[in-house]
Amino acid sequence: MALKKLRNFLKFDDVEFFKGKRLLSVNQQPWKDFKTGEVLGTKVETVIMQDKTDYGLKDGEVVSNLYEKLTFKIPKVIEIPMNVEIRPKNPVATVYGDYQNQLSITAEDIEVLSK
Repeated sequence: MALKKLRNFLKFDDVEFFKGKRLLSVNQQPWKDFKTGEVLGTKVETVIMQDKTDYGLKDGEVVSNLYEKLTFKIPKVIEIPMNVEIRPKNPVATVYGDYQNQLSITAEDIEVLSK
């Protein structure tokens, strides 16, 4: 039997996920509504430049998300310099995808840690 809407019960622990990670800003663009084209805010693309999270082993090898990209949707128009370390303020993430390996992240704002 295939149950429906199980994804509604997945809870993403953003505190644990972002602990031990350093994020570098690499791009930004307007965040637009898919249907209307209305600007909702800013999408800030980052790369994980340090990942100290212990994901355990898979097939005897260490798992890491080092150098993977994350995009944060911020509900206001902001300007973040490129190649600076940032931290999201109050991120809320949803796991999705056929293999539950995609992440949609919104955050209240972005804090620049280094310039």
